[in-house]
Amino acid sequence: MTTPTDTVPALRFARVNKRYGTAIALSDFSLDVGAGQTFGLVGMNGAGKTTLIKCMLDFSEADSGTVQIFGIPSLVTRSRSRLSFLPERFNPPYYLTGRDFLRYMLQLQEVDYRDQEAKQTFDALDLDRAALAKPVRAFSKGMTQKLGLAACLLSRKDLYILDEPTSGLDPKARALLKDQLRTARDAGRTIFFTSHALADVDELCDRMAVIHRGELRFEGTPKELRERHSATTLEQAFLACIGERLAACP
Repeated sequence: MTTPTDTVPALRFARVNKRYGTAIALSDFSLDVGAGQTFGLVGMNGAGKTTLIKCMLDFSEADSGTVQIFGIPSLVTRSRSRLSFLPERFNPPYYLTGRDFLRYMLQLQEVDYRDQEAKQTFDALDLDRAALAKPVRAFSKGMTQKLGLAACLLSRKDLYILDEPTSGLDPKARALLKDQLRTARDAGRTIFFTSHALADVDELCDRMAVIHRGELRFEGTPKELRERHSATTLEQAFLACIGERLAACP
């Protein structure tokens, strides 16, 4: 588990560049995420958020620059031993039951599966315990998302990488998830997530970053972003940061 003695960032992006043909996905992107922080990355669709995560997890090779995870280069497989990842488009094998999926994922991460702990995690996310015995093909989108979140939480890793974690969740489930993320932060874990729900970022995050057209436009606290743009809400501050503004009402 992450402890106060960790002196290196949980994540370090140093001048990361990535192109897809002529399209620039990341441009000289540099950012540190401190261990034990809850950190939100926000940006429009296509801004570079998912590309950054892919480069971090070695799903995609950066054209230049480096990424480190707890001080270890991301190209080294063991750098990912301390993290758990939930992609935005989460599609678990449809033929597995909820229990089989959790057991399989935890086995891959060398973590013991404990049925009672799984049931308690389902309760904490408002997912019916009966889903443990149901095949994933019978799950709704919200149930599937909760299953992925449960797998991350049960992994008990030092770092959670969550790409749009509230996607498909109803208001109750979103509130419960935020409680779980706060508990994880209080236990010293680092949480790095992307989100279009800026109110959640404002509520949860110690620090945040704005990415736009592959470039880092802001890094700091949500309060600092609002103050920089003299904005009442984080949504207004975000739009000002990327050079947009709300359309006037007719």
